Amino acid sequence: MSNTENHEHWMRRALALADRAANEGEVPVGAVVVRDGVLLGEGWNQMIATQDPTGHAEIVALRDAARVVGNYRLPGSTLYVTLEPCTMCAGAMVHARVATLVFAAREPKAGVITSTCQLLDEPRFNHRVCWQGGVLAEESSTRLQAFFQARR
Repeated sequence: MSNTENHEHWMRRALALADRAANEGEVPVGAVVVRDGVLLGEGWNQMIATQDPTGHAEIVALRDAARVVGNYRLPGSTLYVTLEPCTMCAGAMVHARVATLVFAAREPKAGVITSTCQLLDEPRFNHRVCWQGGVLAEESSTRLQAFFQARR
């Protein structure tokens, strides 16, 4: 499987989790943590259900992966998420030592990877997270637009 096919495979899993979030009345964002081709953790937005402002898909997936491996550090892992991460989620990736972030759609209001700033490119952090955006971006954007259109 090529790198592009691999990224699309895992992003499709994250998109399925975004659908789960939408079905639960949450903003449709899903995330998975993968290392060496093995799914370590997954999550979807759960802020409303858990009444937890940290219940972002990325945080839920990182917590799930950390439990599975028995360590809060996740070196060599890739986090796939359907929407460009916010400041909190970017910080969690740095602390967890995630190797790579792959995201789908840009988030022009709160995304800190490329939209409002380039937080993961900050040279003062003690860990660098490589990143790639735009994988299945249109599929993610379509879900988000439909979700918010239905709520208006």
